[in-house]
Amino acid sequence: MSAEMDALVKGVNDKLEALEATLHGLSRIRGRCTSEDGAVTAEVDGDGALTRLWLAESVASRAPAEVSRLILWTCRQAVAEATARRSRIIARLNDSLSGGDASRNVGGRPG
Repeated sequence: MSAEMDALVKGVNDKLEALEATLHGLSRIRGRCTSEDGAVTAEVDGDGALTRLWLAESVASRAPAEVSRLILWTCRQAVAEATARRSRIIARLNDSLSGGDASRNVGGRPG
C-alpha cells in the first residue's frame, strides 16, 4: 500500500475506535445524587431515566409533599450529573472526528 492509502486506513480506524469508545462510554453513563441529609439517593442512566432510588427510614416521618420534593430535587441533580458526563463524552468524540476543528461538531449543537 502507498503511504497515502496507509494514512487513509489509519484515519478510518482511528475514527471507528473513537465511535466505539463513545458508544461504550454512553452505555455506561450513570448519574447519582444523595440529598444533603442522606434521606434520598437517586441513580439515573445516560438518558436520564431513573434506575435506582433509595429512601432512608427517616422519610417516613416527613410529610409526603416534602418527600416528593426531595425525591424530585435529588433526581434532577442525578440527571444533571449524567448530562454533564454525556457532554464530555460527545465533546471527546467531536475532537477525535474533527481533529480539534469545532466547526465539524457532531453533538447536535452549532460549532
